[in-house]
Amino acid sequence: MPDGSFSLPARLYLLAWDTDRLRITGAAHLHHLVRAGALTELAQRGLLVDDDGIATPVDLDARTGDIVLDGLLDLVRESMPRRWKTWVNLRARHTLDAVREQLAAGGQLRVDKKRVLGIFPSLDYGLAAPAVADAVREQARRALDEDVPVSAVSATDAAVVALAAAAELRTLLAPKDRRRHRARIEELTERSGAPAPALRKVVREVRTAMVAATAAATASATASA
Repeated sequence: MPDGSFSLPARLYLLAWDTDRLRITGAAHLHHLVRAGALTELAQRGLLVDDDGIATPVDLDARTGDIVLDGLLDLVRESMPRRWKTWVNLRARHTLDAVREQLAAGGQLRVDKKRVLGIFPSLDYGLAAPAVADAVREQARRALDEDVPVSAVSATDAAVVALAAAAELRTLLAPKDRRRHRARIEELTERSGAPAPALRKVVREVRTAMVAATAAATASATASA
């Protein structure tokens, strides 16, 4: 997978890596973030549309050629009608697993097999290409640059920033920087839905659901600490 062709969920996953410490940040809600990215890209491509708040496939045979996006598209098709905010949470770890497998196959991740409690087989993913994750982060930071007109930022780059900010990814923005860039983030959120007016509503719904999922995951992690 060439560096310039990562899907939105893959870019968000790579963005979550702290390349200095070689570890994932925001792990408690990473599956929600990756799923939100997949939903947003399918909506931007016009393969999922909004029908009174319901995420609705427009074509039962359409494919993207991306295993992660097509997997989610099949899941939505085969399930009962559900709202966007439900899909941010429902079986979201399946999308995260698919992204990891895709990036491992592309050489961006390495996979180590281990056993939990010495019995249960498990996979441990490590970052094999820190430079790729760094490039994804720098591209997102360029979208945040106030000197760059919002109109010059692609809808995909805008969505990366909007969703990463909603997930409070520190690899992109420290808390104080989120406050400073608040207006720019709102502009990029609108830009994420630029391909069609109706898409702006979808992006905002997914982003709002992402904020709620992040808050719930953070509260749960704090309570169990």
